[in-house]
Amino acid sequence: MNEKEYLVIGRTNGTTRRGDPYCNLKIKNLEEEINVAVWDVLPTGEPVVGQLVSFFAMQDNEGKKSARKLDMHPGAMVNEDHPLFNLLPRPIKRQLWDECISHLVEMSSDELLKPIITEFADVLFKPYSQFPAATSVHHAFKGGLLNHTYQMLHMLEGIYPCLPYPVKLERCVLAILFHDYGKVYEYTREGETQPQMYLLGHIYISANRLQKELEKREVPTEEINRILHIVLAHHGELEFGSPVVPCTQEAILVNALDNLSAKADNIDGTGNMEKSFALGTHVVKE
Repeated sequence: MNEKEYLVIGRTNGTTRRGDPYCNLKIKNLEEEINVAVWDVLPTGEPVVGQLVSFFAMQDNEGKKSARKLDMHPGAMVNEDHPLFNLLPRPIKRQLWDECISHLVEMSSDELLKPIITEFADVLFKPYSQFPAATSVHHAFKGGLLNHTYQMLHMLEGIYPCLPYPVKLERCVLAILFHDYGKVYEYTREGETQPQMYLLGHIYISANRLQKELEKREVPTEEINRILHIVLAHHGELEFGSPVVPCTQEAILVNALDNLSAKADNIDGTGNMEKSFALGTHVVKE
C-alpha cells in the first residue's frame, strides 16, 4: 500500500491469547479514518495519541485491519502548523464547563459547599485541559482529563433529578472534580508516566489534596469523610486499585459515572470486531 501519513487520535492496549502485547490504534487523515491492530507493541511503546504514524504495509481481513510493528513508522508529535492538527480530540470549551458547574450549583442547597465547588471548578479547568486522563484505555489525549471530568459532571447534571433515592449532590460534584486530580502528577502533558504514579498513585494524591482544601475551609469532619469516601471508592473494586469499596449512595453513583465515561471512550477507540482489553470483550459497531 502507499505509505500515507496519519494522526493517532485514539489508542487502547491489549494482549493476545498467547500473552503477546498489541495496541488498537484509531488513525485519521483528511481522507479517511481507520482502526488498526498493531502486533507486538508494548503498552508503553509508540505511537501515542497526537503522534503522526505511517505504515509500509497493512493487512485487511474482512474489514479488520492489522499490521506488524515492523511495518509501522511512528513520526513526530503533531504541532499546530500541521494540517492534521485539528483532527486531535479537543478539550471541552470553557463555556460548556462553566454552564455545567453553574447548573449543578443551582441545584445544590449546601451554602458552605456551593462556593467551594465554584472555586475549585475555576482553578482546576486550566490544568485539566492540559493533561491526559490515561496513557491508553480512555481519554488518552491532551485535555482528556478535562473531557472525562466534564462528561461525569454533565451526566450527573442529567441523572440527578431522576434518581429515586436521596443523594447529596454537592458531595458528588466535589468528588468528581477531584477524583482524578492526582493524574496531574502521575503524567506529563505528553502522557508519560511519572514516579508519583507508583510511589503514591492518583487516588491517594487526589484524596489527600481534597482533604487539606476542605479542612482549610472548615468543612465539618463528617462531611469531609463522606466526600473523601467517594474519591477513595471511585474505582469500585479492590481488584481495580480501589482502597475501599463504595458503601454510600453517592459513592456508588460516582463509580458508575466514572465507568460509563471511561468505557464509552474505550469503545470509541476500539475498532469494529476488535477485542477491548479493558472491557474484556469484542466490540461490535456495524
